[in-house]
Amino acid sequence: MPDHTSLIERYIACWNASDTDRDALVAETFTEDVRYVDPLMSGSGHAGLAALMRGVRAQFPGFRFALTRAVDTVGDHVRFSWQLGPAESPAVIEGTDFARIAPDGRLAAIHGFLDRVPEAADA
Repeated sequence: MPDHTSLIERYIACWNASDTDRDALVAETFTEDVRYVDPLMSGSGHAGLAALMRGVRAQFPGFRFALTRAVDTVGDHVRFSWQLGPAESPAVIEGTDFARIAPDGRLAAIHGFLDRVPEAADA
């Protein structure tokens, strides 16, 4: 069974990247027709996904995404958990994502689930 940890670490790096660095990371990490969906937002393609990431960074300046557990792999699907919060403080948002890996090794689809969200954010 392949270890897709480095791919998911690159996925997390995309969310943490500056706007100037993100486009190259997105192209390396996701297929051109990637589809992302979670309870609060959705997008597709490199431009759509990069726009979602910019929006999250704007909404949570100074926050960082981090993996919180090992990446699980079953065939071409992965599951991983993450957190989002200020760099030197406890995370305020936690989630678990499921993704499908394309034959070329990039992410083709991501379904995100929010495990813990502050009350004001889920309204």
